[in-house]
Amino acid sequence: MNKFFKDFKAYSVITLGLFINAIGWTAFLIPAEITGGGITGVATVIFYATKIPVWIPYLIINSILILISIKILGRSFGIKTIFATATLSLFFYILQGIIVEPIVSENFMSSVIGGILAGVGVGIVFSQGGSTGGTDIIAMIINKYRNISPGKVILYADVIIISSSFLIFKSIEKIVYGYVTMAVTAYAIDLILTGAKRTVQLFIFSKMHEKIAEKISIDINRGITLIDGTGWYSKQESKILMVLVKKQESNNLLRIIKDIDPDAFISVNSVMGVYGKGFDRIKA
Repeated sequence: MNKFFKDFKAYSVITLGLFINAIGWTAFLIPAEITGGGITGVATVIFYATKIPVWIPYLIINSILILISIKILGRSFGIKTIFATATLSLFFYILQGIIVEPIVSENFMSSVIGGILAGVGVGIVFSQGGSTGGTDIIAMIINKYRNISPGKVILYADVIIISSSFLIFKSIEKIVYGYVTMAVTAYAIDLILTGAKRTVQLFIFSKMHEKIAEKISIDINRGITLIDGTGWYSKQESKILMVLVKKQESNNLLRIIKDIDPDAFISVNSVMGVYGKGFDRIKA
């Protein structure tokens, strides 16, 4: 049952991220004829040239890439990628039929706002272990046969996709706005992912350390390290709890401490990275 609710929450958050991403494209970028990166960028170029709704080429191209990845890579990017592709196609289908005129008349603002929403949406999807497929799959396939990092492949692909809009609009300005969108999107994705992975370290000084440690272990399911300490002024020995938790878990932890010992002394610090069970894996 816990796994069901955990998966339901993940898919709900992914759906929200996909909706935000679709709003960025359909409300700001597409009406302003600005091309972004990825397979969505390819689909918008096709739309500008043929007026075929974005969801059709987006769904077709991603379906082909997923099938190719299964054959070449030996596995798919998982059910979440298929779910994301189908759901985002549905959002494009609905929203592009509703939103026709750009919400913002100034192209630069459209590129910035659209890029922010697109990046935030993708960042939310990534934070839940999902993927929108597209150029991610192409990058993994190339990386299997050539020593080229996926990041470079995606960057090169985005530059080519955005530059291709020149064939339709014959406008350098459109390309520049597309590059602005690409940069803003990348920054927004990094910002969301950094926030989702942010970890805090707490040192807890309390005479009721045993009750606090037991409650944290049961309710938050995080490990606690017990450290022996001595107060320099009082010369009294004391016990210190050291806990590492995700940023979003810190409020629950502080609430636990307050309920057990409102007079506890707590030091909270942000840490650059935490590797090990329950946190990130060492990739170096």
